[in-house]
Amino acid sequence: MKDVAIEGVRGGPIEVIRPGDRVFFEPCEDHWHGAAPNRFMTHIAMQEVDDQGSPVTWGEHVTDEEYDAAPPIDQ
Repeated sequence: MKDVAIEGVRGGPIEVIRPGDRVFFEPCEDHWHGAAPNRFMTHIAMQEVDDQGSPVTWGEHVTDEEYDAAPPIDQ
């Protein structure tokens, strides 16, 4: 199985990410990403540190309802 992921901005639409896709989130944008059901996902992330030297602020875990709202993954 090829890597396939899903991503979304909290409260917004969920999109499918496939190998070779690039995704950009605005700084401080509450977003999430993860492997699609029964798939694997690897990714490289680049971020700048904030004024306190932290590269990331972790948000709340995605709920099952949010994750399950993903569009179908075509084979």
